Amino acid sequence: MTPLEIGLIIILIAVTLFLVYYFFRGSTGNIAITRPIESRVDEYLDRKFDHMIDEWSLVRKPELQKFKDERNDLLDHDEERIRKLKEYEAEMKKNLTELEGRLDTLENTLETKES
Repeated sequence: MTPLEIGLIIILIAVTLFLVYYFFRGSTGNIAITRPIESRVDEYLDRKFDHMIDEWSLVRKPELQKFKDERNDLLDHDEERIRKLKEYEAEMKKNLTELEGRLDTLENTLETKES
């Protein structure tokens, strides 16, 4: 072996060791060798989960359920009011259509009387 080959092997080993060190540095969980990227991402998300919830203003399920329980009656009441308003809207559209028909009939009768 020539000194150049020995140097390249040493550099290759150093780079490999650096990559392994960089990959495993700072890990507190279990990094699976069979799926290293996914397990590293899972471990990262586990560490940063509380920070992400605060940063993105997310709500956890128990807090969401508590909010739903507190507001459920109010939301049901509002949904009932919306249903009644939609019925009223449909009734008004029906009345408006009938009134437009009557108006057309009156206009037609007036035109026939004038001519």
